[in-house]
Amino acid sequence: MIVTTTATVEGHSVQRYCGIVAGEAVLGANLFKDLFAGLRDLVGGRSATYERELQNARELALEEMQQKARAAGANAVIGVDLDYEVLGQANGMLMVSASGTAVVITPNS
Repeated sequence: MIVTTTATVEGHSVQRYCGIVAGEAVLGANLFKDLFAGLRDLVGGRSATYERELQNARELALEEMQQKARAAGANAVIGVDLDYEVLGQANGMLMVSASGTAVVITPNS
């Protein structure tokens, strides 16, 4: 399935719009991850733990969005937008949402 942030897919025409689709992933960061990430922040550098969590949440949200697009009969999602939020007490949860327009596209002749 083609997934793009653009409104069109080069070399393809939109034949049918199937509607807006979205996927969300909410992940909690546990105490040990927070502790080690905090230590990393004190000494500087990147937090590989949080980077992996963020990547995992993004992949989950995009996959859920694609599943909904397939269920709607689409073969592509255009105009995809990714949003990131922290939730919960003390910002202990990470939410990633992906949304876009499910469409049926065909190659241009």
